[in-house]
Amino acid sequence: MEASEATAVQGYDPSQLRELLQVYYTWLFPYDRYFQWLQYGDIGTFSHREFSFTLPGDIYVRYKSFESQEEFERELKKDMPEKIDIGAVFSVQPSRHKKVPPANFKPVQKELVFDIDMTDYDEIRTCCKEANICNKCWKFITVAMKTVDRALREDFGYKHILWVYSGRRGVHCWVCDREARFLNQESRVAVVEYLTLIKGGEHQVQKVKLPNHLHPSISSALNIIKHDFNTLMVEQDFLGTRDQCSKILSFFKDEKKKQELVAEFETQRYSSDTKWSRLVTDLKQQEHVNEVMLQWAYPRLDVNVTKGINHLLKSPFCIHPKTGRVCVPIDFKHLDTFDPMSVPTVSDLCQQLEKIEVGGEEKSRRLMYMKTSLQPYMSYFVRCFLNPLLQSLGTTARGEPTMEF
Repeated sequence: MEASEATAVQGYDPSQLRELLQVYYTWLFPYDRYFQWLQYGDIGTFSHREFSFTLPGDIYVRYKSFESQEEFERELKKDMPEKIDIGAVFSVQPSRHKKVPPANFKPVQKELVFDIDMTDYDEIRTCCKEANICNKCWKFITVAMKTVDRALREDFGYKHILWVYSGRRGVHCWVCDREARFLNQESRVAVVEYLTLIKGGEHQVQKVKLPNHLHPSISSALNIIKHDFNTLMVEQDFLGTRDQCSKILSFFKDEKKKQELVAEFETQRYSSDTKWSRLVTDLKQQEHVNEVMLQWAYPRLDVNVTKGINHLLKSPFCIHPKTGRVCVPIDFKHLDTFDPMSVPTVSDLCQQLEKIEVGGEEKSRRLMYMKTSLQPYMSYFVRCFLNPLLQSLGTTARGEPTMEF
């Protein structure tokens, strides 16, 4: 049964987005923390950063840049964009790019980013399709995040990694280590190719073919996938139909045994996990078992998002206009309990704000989001991502109450 998007965003009315954004950008957008992150201890890094705003009517404005946090804040409150995208840091302020020769306008740095979208799992998930998601198919995203995060930390040595819910049906990963930010395009391509295993078009049945000797990264990925694969098998009912059985059995080579299993599966009312257990034990072909698990559960990355240093990516803390949900950071320590359907909408936050007594102090006003359901997401962002990042740069996040962090 598909979880309809309308049910997932109950209480949010897209026709009121403009009014809701006015409140959100005035009272709740975390300008201080956002600026501290993207300036990386150097105001020039922020002022040379490209932003794009999507305005009502799908008007897409690129090459915006801002001299200061104050200017950025003024522009957000004035334009009230329905979406904010973040681009590269350029050699020249992007807003001035038409005033310099094209050869002088070059990207200098950008976070190493990854995009995992649920629609890329439509050929294997059985509970939902297209933009719809539920907690059952969200497990694909959870497994993908664990797999990519492990590789980035253990294989590449990166430390400052931020995972962000896209607000609808996927997640974005921002690798913010200095070494990652200054990778050239060739290096970014090499990283994403290292993390890409599933290859082939929609009409190709087998998209994972393993060598005789597994790379340690693939072995590590399999260890992660094995932990959740039986749950996926049950919840997605991977072997629930004849066609599904045929697709998975096509990975294996023992034709006689395969025919025996097909005949047995058609006469016995086995559940998918029972069929899988029989298949694994009877066929005794672990390399093909591994190929199936990897094809059904290994991360499916949007390669173009990662390899292009000029590629824009939706900003954390903006609002998804279709769902109204905030693009919140995901607490990796509690990844298994993260529920995308429980992420606050801009409507939720505005209703909560109405019940808060507003103080006169500017500091109090700037931390208003800490009195709403954004609080746990912001606490995680500052404590587990921003502070370690800034400490590595020789500074710390300012102005946060010690009781929270």
